[in-house]
Amino acid sequence: MYSIDQYSSNGFASPIRVITESRSAELAERVQKLRKTDPHLAERALGTNCHLLFPWLHELAHTSEILDEVEQVIGPDIMLWSASFFIKDSGSKSYVSWHQDSTYWGLQPLEIVTAWLAFTPSNPSNGCMRVIPGSHRRGQSAHKDAFADDNLLSRGQEIEVDISDEKVVDLALEPGEMSLHHVRIFHGSNINDSNAVRIGFAIRYIPAYTRQEGGRTFAELVRGEDRFRNFETPTPPVVEMGEEEWAIQQDSLKRLNNILLDGAVQQSKVIGHQPYV
Repeated sequence: MYSIDQYSSNGFASPIRVITESRSAELAERVQKLRKTDPHLAERALGTNCHLLFPWLHELAHTSEILDEVEQVIGPDIMLWSASFFIKDSGSKSYVSWHQDSTYWGLQPLEIVTAWLAFTPSNPSNGCMRVIPGSHRRGQSAHKDAFADDNLLSRGQEIEVDISDEKVVDLALEPGEMSLHHVRIFHGSNINDSNAVRIGFAIRYIPAYTRQEGGRTFAELVRGEDRFRNFETPTPPVVEMGEEEWAIQQDSLKRLNNILLDGAVQQSKVIGHQPYV
């Protein structure tokens, strides 16, 4: 176990129990029901900023047990910047290349944390997240854009660092457990070789004093006070995938696209359909 007390030195903390296994099973069932009923709609709706489309995901991102842990890392004034699913079906070749979240996000300063919540078991056999402890203290590394078809990242970005001799830690999680990781830690994940789906929900939290470079994006205060007003505040969802909810979510994606895909040679992946971290 890597405790929250070691977060500053390791760049991550895991595993942390935040919801029950039964609650996780209910959430996973909701996701799978939509994916089976309308796969094309699910691919669109469960992408970036899906919490602006589903009231139950919006509520989940406000869970006090999650925010209690996040507060220990970034302080009492917490804003929800974005959220998205990372789903790998059984036998899926989808993977996440080694990268740093800070590469294209355009957020400053870099006291930013992602809460990665497991709806289903996440382990080495089904492609759990992997990290290199302490790598967040090395600064920003150069990345190259590969745009590989099976890469879950928007640009297929990969760090241009040889990690073959590095210590790698698998962040195995049971349903209802989460990991926290720093915006600059080296991380990635392998394919799903198991016979079960792996569903993870990534929530990105920022301190209220954070600034967005390159444009003005959405962020919602979830705890404490926002004395800086550096972000637009989205209207919380009321109707699941309602007309107004879609308009707000699409507006949020346009704002993010303008920043996160700036300078990309190829822009074949649309952030509304693919996670971007």
